[in-house]
Amino acid sequence: MKINLISDTVAKPSKAMLEAMMQAEVGDDVFKEDPTVNTLENKVANMFGKEAALFFPSGTMANQTAIKLHTNPGDQLICDKYSHIYNYEGGGVSFNSGVCCKLLDGDRGMVTAVQVEEAINPPDFYHSPLTTLVSIENTANKGGGACWEFSELEKIKNVCKTNNLRYHLDGARLWNALVSKGETPKQYGACFDTISVCLSKGLGCPVGSVLVGSKDAMNKALRIRKIFGGGMRQSGYLAAAGIYALDNNIERLKKDHDKAKEIGKILSTLSFIKKVEPIETNIVIFEIDENYKSETEFINQLSKHGVLLIGMGQGKLRIVTHLDYTKEQHEAFLSILLSLK
Repeated sequence: MKINLISDTVAKPSKAMLEAMMQAEVGDDVFKEDPTVNTLENKVANMFGKEAALFFPSGTMANQTAIKLHTNPGDQLICDKYSHIYNYEGGGVSFNSGVCCKLLDGDRGMVTAVQVEEAINPPDFYHSPLTTLVSIENTANKGGGACWEFSELEKIKNVCKTNNLRYHLDGARLWNALVSKGETPKQYGACFDTISVCLSKGLGCPVGSVLVGSKDAMNKALRIRKIFGGGMRQSGYLAAAGIYALDNNIERLKKDHDKAKEIGKILSTLSFIKKVEPIETNIVIFEIDENYKSETEFINQLSKHGVLLIGMGQGKLRIVTHLDYTKEQHEAFLSILLSLK
């Protein structure tokens, strides 16, 4: 039995999702004439209470578009040191936008409004980069799928408003946070200038992310997406998967969260596990005791049992539960963990 826990991106479209894709009415989206893409964009914009949305082939492109939308070359954005936009987007912040990052030392990828305020450069001090954007990530991937307290996000919004900064949310796994915390998309739409949400992680779509914001911002984002090469043609087939996922696959994320927590409980009982990060959603991050085995040896040992996972560097390992991780696989994996010595 192969058990792939590398990421929630490994999940494949279900039969029902594939049927929805095959039945999609399509057109040329570069001319904004794909009716299914238009439906998806309107649907996501309405969910968040925003004026408009734009469909992207990837979350990285959506985030990079938002950064370019809100900044000028030489500007500075503020984010946590664990942020995806800094660690896992190929240096796109500097390459695409000519922007530098002010990295904050938060708690599992989450910072405070006080930290943000202290990091803002004086706008009249031309020797330092002009701070123009704050970007946060919810859930925080490298922080173990951690969920922000919404009250802190609102405090950061007030800091941004007071200091004339733009506010972006990398919401690749925001759906997980919404389910875990009992929050609504409209709460987030009212808080942020732009939000990117992923359809190909917990929701099980083959491809796609959506960026939401004001109508003016999305008109500008359309040009940036073109520059980045993100225009797609009959992408309604992909958009149909997104519509199906939004209608059917959000509430079931709780099952992924429950499985992740059960894995964490087992890991915590094993003598060779040094630390398990708190688990709120579908990501489990843990560390192996340095006296036991190396990170690579442990990954290889699990691979022999048919279990795939990845390292995140600095001795941290990651497990991600998802739509295709079945109850049978879950029970088998827990047994494998208990058998390790």
